[in-house]
Amino acid sequence: MGLSTHVLDTMNGRPASGMKVTLFELINGQYELLQEHVLNADGRVQGGLIDNDHLKQGQYRLTFEVASYFKALEVDLPEPNFLSLVNLDFGVANPKEHYHVPLLVSPWSYSTYRGS
Repeated sequence: MGLSTHVLDTMNGRPASGMKVTLFELINGQYELLQEHVLNADGRVQGGLIDNDHLKQGQYRLTFEVASYFKALEVDLPEPNFLSLVNLDFGVANPKEHYHVPLLVSPWSYSTYRGS
């Protein structure tokens, strides 16, 4: 499967359908844009982000547009928002393995882990 993500909206107890997610790769000390997505009804990118044939060893960043997602749901958020963007920087040591990077998020907190 390569690289995948899944976002759960813990405030509302459902997948974060419609959240924007951007994938970057660290190249020569700078993060370069690889992909931009909007999560599907299951809070995922259909088919994953990168398959094993194209995943490379290295450093990556996933950026989740948290404030925009909750604003679209008409959640009353303070200005400025406590969480606007969530950046998850992670490394891929073995590109033959599956790297799943889930995000559990509310307007005030988030958690992640290396999933399966």
